[in-house]
Amino acid sequence: MKYKLLGKTGLRVSELCLGTMTFGEEWGWGANKEDSRKVYDAYREAGGNFIDTANRYTEGTSEKYVGEFIAPERESIVLATKYTLFMKKDDPNFSGNHRKNLVQAVDASLKRLNTDYIDLLWLHAWDYMTPVEEVMRSLDDLVRAGKVLYIGISDTPAWIVSQANTLADLRGWTRFNAFQFEYSLIERTPEREIIPMANDFEMAMTPWGILGGGVLSGKYLDKKPEEAHRLEGESLRLAEKNIAIARVLKSVADDAGCSPAQAAIAWTRQQNRMMIPIIGARFEKQLRDNLGCLDVALSEEQISRLDEATKIDPGFPHDFLTRDYIRDIIYGGTYDQILNHRR
Repeated sequence: MKYKLLGKTGLRVSELCLGTMTFGEEWGWGANKEDSRKVYDAYREAGGNFIDTANRYTEGTSEKYVGEFIAPERESIVLATKYTLFMKKDDPNFSGNHRKNLVQAVDASLKRLNTDYIDLLWLHAWDYMTPVEEVMRSLDDLVRAGKVLYIGISDTPAWIVSQANTLADLRGWTRFNAFQFEYSLIERTPEREIIPMANDFEMAMTPWGILGGGVLSGKYLDKKPEEAHRLEGESLRLAEKNIAIARVLKSVADDAGCSPAQAAIAWTRQQNRMMIPIIGARFEKQLRDNLGCLDVALSEEQISRLDEATKIDPGFPHDFLTRDYIRDIIYGGTYDQILNHRR
């Protein structure tokens, strides 16, 4: 395992992040404590130091397991958790991005994690109610209090993140240095706004869902959609288009001499130098297979095949601004003569 800087900071995190939403059985499909420990140990043996959890994961059990596992080596772990999602039903102030929920959620997470501080606190999802000024000032207060070292944001429109970081830079508050979002061969829409924005703000990108809910692992290729539906519950990811993508991925993986999961993660890693995929598993065997992506480097031809099978329409104004006649009137016929390092 090599290490990357977390966005515009000096913090060193491993090039793969361990997601722990599978730690705990409360949701009916997670891992028990013994299997969770094996997954954690396998990740640490590979050199990983970046652990991601959330207050809501398996009703708090994930944080409890993580806290116990990291206790003997707390200082070596970059511990990330999240707030926003509810921890108590039917109470409007036990969820959301506002200061009250932030403070009580962090205090509760610190107890479950059995630690004095959180290395990276994520805002889990935008609530469209709390003013961005309140969010950024409240997070900055926690950093100044020493309870949190760095902050990140997840599942939020790019324009809001841009507004938040611009405000933080202007006011001298702590800025978001990492962005967590869904991204995979079957979900490439972040390429329109989110990834360019994160690049511009020099934010680390930690994509989740990189195996498309399992469809990119190839496990559904021999199952009928209705059969997979019964096994896994509701899943739009099992659409015919996504199964076709999984078949192309399987072909590329065979050529590359790796598993489809390894090829899918390798593709994600090779999209951007600031990409730090989140991997997770119920069992040690699954995690070790995922870790094998570190030995996979897809060729340009293989990446081209995957891109051709999964490319998206960039939409307006992106496709409009790249048309030849529009470039001609914007640049006066000099576009190809300009060595643009920002391209």
